[in-house]
Amino acid sequence: MAQVEATTERIIAADAEKVFDALADYSGTRAKLLPEHFSEYEVREGGDGEGTLVHWKLQATSKRVRDCLLEVTEPTDGQLVEKDRNSSMVTTWVVTPAGEGKSRAVVTTVWDGASGVGGFFERTFAPKGLGRIYDAFLAKLADEVEK
Repeated sequence: MAQVEATTERIIAADAEKVFDALADYSGTRAKLLPEHFSEYEVREGGDGEGTLVHWKLQATSKRVRDCLLEVTEPTDGQLVEKDRNSSMVTTWVVTPAGEGKSRAVVTTVWDGASGVGGFFERTFAPKGLGRIYDAFLAKLADEVEK
């Protein structure tokens, strides 16, 4: 099995702390930011960063739906890590300052991909599809915090 990785980033016209706080607000802001690919969103424990347990279904393609139960940690300042209890998927959000009143938000998702021909197609197309989903998410995040 080869590891599959998808990374997306955006410069947002808001302070890094404001952007990070919005991302870490699973019980409030986060649900408003999810594109149509996400469904059944539910905070099961916590709701603000470290210690949150959140559930959603991610429909990456018309045939592929991933049932995710994510444990959230904050290993360092400006970083959220979501580890899926149902798979090898790990999503890391990093928010850093990017000049006066701006920040850079980077999201990276990695998981163990399939082997063989299916794995080839997954490694080729899944990062692009997930990138589009997270581009939409980051655009909504920017709209939310740039108000």
